[in-house]
Amino acid sequence: MPTFTSADGTEIAYDVRGSGAPLILVDGAFCGRNMGPMPKLAPLLAPHFTVYNYDRRGRGDSGDAPNYSVDREYEDLAGLIAIAGGSAGLYGTSSGAGLALFATARGLPVTRLAIFEPPFTDVPGGKPMPAGYQADLEALAAAGRRADLIRYFLVRMIGMPSLMMPIMRFNPGWKAMLHNALSLPHDAAIMQGYGFPFEAARAIRVPTIVMAGDKTFRQLREPVRLARETIPGARFASLPGQSHDASAESVAPVLIEFFGADAARAAA
Repeated sequence: MPTFTSADGTEIAYDVRGSGAPLILVDGAFCGRNMGPMPKLAPLLAPHFTVYNYDRRGRGDSGDAPNYSVDREYEDLAGLIAIAGGSAGLYGTSSGAGLALFATARGLPVTRLAIFEPPFTDVPGGKPMPAGYQADLEALAAAGRRADLIRYFLVRMIGMPSLMMPIMRFNPGWKAMLHNALSLPHDAAIMQGYGFPFEAARAIRVPTIVMAGDKTFRQLREPVRLARETIPGARFASLPGQSHDASAESVAPVLIEFFGADAARAAA
């Protein structure tokens, strides 16, 4: 397992496989190199690209720092892009899509951007977050109350029925969710209030594709629409039969086609 030292001294773990143009996978809440959608997606992409799958800080085998700032996440991405050769494509899902969008708008050397259902839900038809959510998350994290963090995030913020929580403990990923739970305040901070970031979206100047499942949650449809209409020249891909947990088999062909131009240039 390779690691690199980010700008603030934090060790960030990552996997790399495949060959060709570099493509970095950016996870959403809870997920990492060994949990969530990316472990299944990376092998499908590796025959076409050099795929970098990393544990965002506070997750998996990556470290963290006591004084979190969203800037540290941009520095982590910049460090991985440097390892990838100085520029790379980004694919981000859920809050990872928010991170990838903001990082690209800030001017990181991103060649192409793909985002899946960025959850900027404080929009008309969406779902505003509860008052004081950032402070609540940080207080729970400071107290080490991992299970309560997960409950707060899933029930209070996402809207999952509270009756589902006992069942979650039987989920095969529950142990990993507990391990990564202290990073939930990071995800909330990245989303910058969960309103749609019009200024950042308009600042993107690289080819972009916005992706969504055609069965996704109602509160995600408006942010997807705003992203596809606000990011200059953005393409859109609807994945038939998919929701927010879209299968790797449905996502991979879209990414292979979209990032294929960079792969062709790398092979030339």
